[in-house]
Amino acid sequence: MDNINRRNFIGKAALAGFGLAATASLAACREKSSIQIKGLPPILKGAPKGRKLKAGLVGAGARGTGAALNFISCGPDLEIAALADVFQDKIDACRERFASFNLPIPAENCFTGFDGYKKLMALPDIDIIILATPPQFRPEHFLEAIMNNKHVFMEKPLAVDPVGIRSVITTAKKAEAIGMCVVTGTQRRHQEDYIETYRQVVNGAIGTITSAKAFWNQDHVWFRLREPGWNDMEYMIRNWNNYCWLCGDHILDTHVHNIDVINWFMGKHPEKAIGYGGRARRVTGDQYDFFSIDFDYGNGVSSHSMCREIDSCANATGELIMGTEGYTNCQNTIWDHKGNVKWSFEYPKDENGNPMNTLKIPPYVQEHMHLVHAIRTGDYVNEAERTAISTLTAIMGRTAAYTGRLITWDEIFKSDMDLGPSKIEMGPVSMSFDVPVPGTAIVI
Repeated sequence: MDNINRRNFIGKAALAGFGLAATASLAACREKSSIQIKGLPPILKGAPKGRKLKAGLVGAGARGTGAALNFISCGPDLEIAALADVFQDKIDACRERFASFNLPIPAENCFTGFDGYKKLMALPDIDIIILATPPQFRPEHFLEAIMNNKHVFMEKPLAVDPVGIRSVITTAKKAEAIGMCVVTGTQRRHQEDYIETYRQVVNGAIGTITSAKAFWNQDHVWFRLREPGWNDMEYMIRNWNNYCWLCGDHILDTHVHNIDVINWFMGKHPEKAIGYGGRARRVTGDQYDFFSIDFDYGNGVSSHSMCREIDSCANATGELIMGTEGYTNCQNTIWDHKGNVKWSFEYPKDENGNPMNTLKIPPYVQEHMHLVHAIRTGDYVNEAERTAISTLTAIMGRTAAYTGRLITWDEIFKSDMDLGPSKIEMGPVSMSFDVPVPGTAIVI
């Protein structure tokens, strides 16, 4: 289906028998300050010892290579034993990086092409799959990994459209049924200062939540101009961060982190979204430069969510949640309504006893520690569905901006939106990449 061309954002087809698990409300947890809150990850100094675990990396670019290095640094007896990527040069660069640390990856365990991931996942001695390709491919790769009985670490976002989100949620339930652990790259949920701030909020430190805002404003990220000899598909995949069908636009690629934090602290996803966005300075792809979305969480509570990727502008990244008795930046501080600090996270001290103002173990490593801990101890973890819900929240906001419509959770969840060409293969791609214009005759 040439979905980019027709942009059938909100489909009318009903889904039979598909339920969405409800998340617990924060109010139910406000019993006493020492309450043990269910679902928080362990904060570890290192993954526990155990049998050797071998991982295969699917998507050997910069983020994938970084995730693989985070994995091997999180504990003992961990190995990257196989690679898969569409492009040979990405595999070569990743192998060279690991060889520089005297960690060779066998050439016979490296696979190229769009089907390379299947060959990797069929290797019997691979225990864990690290998924770090453009998110368009995440649902299909996740399903293949679980069907091959592999544990999974996968980067966010988990899909680019509702069809992909429903696939991820279904696969998450398959993973749970067979005991395969799944951790996702929403590292703030593995970050000790965020976790302790969340614990304070759950225990009533800011009272009842009344509003929130989330923001990720930065310079324009990388892009690539087309080189001679690149066909349509090769160029788009090498420039994937600038095409909606591959990355979901930057409201998914980066701002989903902040959206996920707001959903986490709210204890639920929003009911509807309305907003706007536009494109002013991008030179490749079909994405917006900025989004401004109001997410309605019901009962008069909303979150203003904004993200921008334009050079030479005021930049900031973070979250803020207001309550009847104070407010918090979600990361490390709670204030009263006069601006006085009520509580702040105590960071570790350096060897001289001075506060470090940072964590000793980065959350990018903690999330891998959590996965290895779960596998080796049997303390099961599966984060796929909750991250799928946050990804769909971002998709709802994107769709509201693209169309100019108010979008409800029910219609975006049931939507038949399925971005991308009908067949993924090298060569020409017959699709339109017009930038969406709100309020125009878009098929919905």
